[in-house]
Amino acid sequence: MRGPERRLGASLVGGFFLVMGGVHLGLVSADPEVYRHFADHGLFDFVRNGWRDIVMAAPSVYGLLLMAGEITAGTLLLVGGRAAVVGWGAVIGFHLLLLLFGWWSWLWCLPA
Repeated sequence: MRGPERRLGASLVGGFFLVMGGVHLGLVSADPEVYRHFADHGLFDFVRNGWRDIVMAAPSVYGLLLMAGEITAGTLLLVGGRAAVVGWGAVIGFHLLLLLFGWWSWLWCLPA
């Protein structure tokens, strides 16, 4: 993919990640406990237990860190150039890690 198509893809994914960062800000602001059951169907015990013991010990902090990561990845994609390479790495890494949270996430991650 070259030129305008590449730029369009980066703009769409970057914009999506910025919007999702805003969604997480809203979730944390409204009720950080909304994250409690996210890892209930994790593929491995360390995912389920880690989520319960680490993330849910301070869900506001981790929700805001997620927001910051999504906004950073989205911004890097929108900036373009070498920054976009790092942004694509972040987006791909995010989706690969999301696969650990259950088979339901595979329905989202593989097409994405």
